[in-house]
This record gives sequence, structure tokens and C-alpha cells, in this order.
Amino acid sequence: MLPSDNRLRRREDFATAVRRGRRAGRPHLVVHLSSRTDPHTAEEHLPPPRAGFVVSKAVGNAVVRNRVQRRLRHLIRDRLDRVPPGSLVVVRALPGAGTADHAQLARDLDAALERLLGGASR
Repeated sequence: MLPSDNRLRRREDFATAVRRGRRAGRPHLVVHLSSRTDPHTAEEHLPPPRAGFVVSKAVGNAVVRNRVQRRLRHLIRDRLDRVPPGSLVVVRALPGAGTADHAQLARDLDAALERLLGGASR
């Protein structure tokens, strides 16, 4: 389960991450990352990074969509420590994500985050 402080819920936050953030596409998903970097705010006062998921009907039926979302939620939970505080992450599943296994989704998510964070994720 993703902690409550790390969940992205508001429509405006999703829109901010998708419109203003950078994106990295992979075969099964697209990751949008919007960093809120305010030079006047100390890093310890920034909120924790938050993540949200978009899994459309193109991925599959409700059972498949929920399985994909649970897998992505589990994967991002272990990777949020790489994301700078105050950032918004939106993971959008592509139609192929419904048939992808856990390892494929993990590889795609790692590659996308690596690209967005500029190699400073490790």
C-alpha cells in the first residue's frame, strides 16, 4: 500500500504533473514527473513526493486494470526515495500493461525514472 502522504488524488495535481512535467515513455507505461523547485523553500519543508496512476479501459477490463494499478503502486512505493521531495509523479499505463508481467513493468518504471532523474536516482 502506498502511504497516504504519498498519494496523488486531486485532478489539478494530475494535470500539473502531466502538463508541466517532463515525461519518459516506455513500451508499457509513460511516467510524468513534475518537480516543484521553489528556491525560497528549504528542502526539509517540502512535502514528500506524491504519485498517482492512470489506467484506462484500453488496458483491459476492471480486473486487469486493478491488477495493473496494484502492481504499479507496489513498484512506485519502493522507488519514491529516489524522487525529490515536493515532486509529483503520474504513471500512465499503456494498453500493453495489461498483459505485461511484474518484472516487465518494473524494468519499464526503472528505465523511465532513470531517464527523468538524469541518472542521479542511485
